[in-house]
Amino acid sequence: MSETPRHKVFVSFHHEDQHYKDYFVRMMGDDIVDRSVDAGDIDDQRLGTETIRQRIRDDFIQDASVTVVLVGKCTWQRKHVDWEIGSSLRDTKLNKRCGLLGILLPSHPNATMEKYNPRLLPPRLADNCGTRDSFAKLYDWSSDSDAVRRWIHAAFERRTTVLPNNGRRQFGRNRSGDCAEGWQD
Repeated sequence: MSETPRHKVFVSFHHEDQHYKDYFVRMMGDDIVDRSVDAGDIDDQRLGTETIRQRIRDDFIQDASVTVVLVGKCTWQRKHVDWEIGSSLRDTKLNKRCGLLGILLPSHPNATMEKYNPRLLPPRLADNCGTRDSFAKLYDWSSDSDAVRRWIHAAFERRTTVLPNNGRRQFGRNRSGDCAEGWQD
């Protein structure tokens, strides 16, 4: 097996799935540089929406090369996840485009199924998954760090060879509704 390089990874997730994010970072160990936002890094009670988006983009995602979205049962509802994916897909002078992949957590209704319901994914992630030539790929949760490292590296390589779909309007607020029903356009 050839060695894959170490990547700077931004992990996007719903705060209810913090334990999976913590496990993911521990599991990957020195194979990644974690560029994620941790609890308390941004005071979202005192900052405006645009300031929060800018801080996420400029202080965390700017230095990342791949964004991993940990997809639990309610991740599709979260405005910060939408903003993080959107920022990751932009390619600007200050912020280069990140590779993108999603990992279905064991708590996700479609975990371990051959097919998944795209409406149970964050919409911007769903827009970029689903075909063999998609910008992003979706995987089931794995504790195999070698496999995950290969997924991350493949996402890194795709970021310059496949154009993403980032045309969806950003969430203004968290979406509501039954997590099992998914989003509606």
